[in-house]
Amino acid sequence: MSSTVTVHPTKGVRGIGMITVIAGIVMIVLGVGVWVVVSQTLSAEEITVSEDANMFAGQHVAGPFTAYAQAEVIDKHATEMADGKTYAQLDQDDPVRDSVMDASFLRASLFTSVVAFGVCALVIGLGIVFILLGSALRKLAGGPQVVIDSPSLTSEGGLSHAAHRADPVEPDRPSAPTTPAAPPERPSTRTAPEAPSAGTSAPPSTPPSASPSTPPENPPAAPPAGGSGSPSA
Repeated sequence: MSSTVTVHPTKGVRGIGMITVIAGIVMIVLGVGVWVVVSQTLSAEEITVSEDANMFAGQHVAGPFTAYAQAEVIDKHATEMADGKTYAQLDQDDPVRDSVMDASFLRASLFTSVVAFGVCALVIGLGIVFILLGSALRKLAGGPQVVIDSPSLTSEGGLSHAAHRADPVEPDRPSAPTTPAAPPERPSTRTAPEAPSAGTSAPPSTPPSASPSTPPENPPAAPPAGGSGSPSA
């Protein structure tokens, strides 16, 4: 006998997957749009990376890497102009103070554009992840119903019936005392007398002599006094 198990797809998972895919698409579109707007704004400023920059020298500022390179060059020039002092450390009547202030504003603007490019890249990456996750959810929820036939394991109760039919176990009774074992015989060191060999006659055994102190059972009658002869009839 077998049992049938039917696995149904989880309800609502396809809808959640669709929403996730749409959210990913929106994030990608927004990230790309903001990236384009920031890039066009920088490009409209017609900023060129200085020749003494450590990287991207002479290139047009229109992206995060060129904007960062130009911000580093501006900081370098402002520090040389103020003898290593910042805008807050200069005196108010110092003629260099206005130039250092403008350099600080330019650097802040360029770093803001760099941060904007980073946020756009993050949003685009999350949008791609959302699309992949939503597609996976829709595939898992869109499968057909699965019917699994498995043999049922039933117990006929043979073991339990046998246990009930078993004879009750009697309590242990005290066993009878055991007889102690006899001690082992010790070997005798005496030698048995040798048996007489064939042809040799054994000495005759003499019967025990009667003891002289034992009187005879019927003593002889004494002769009559005063005459000789044979006893009277």
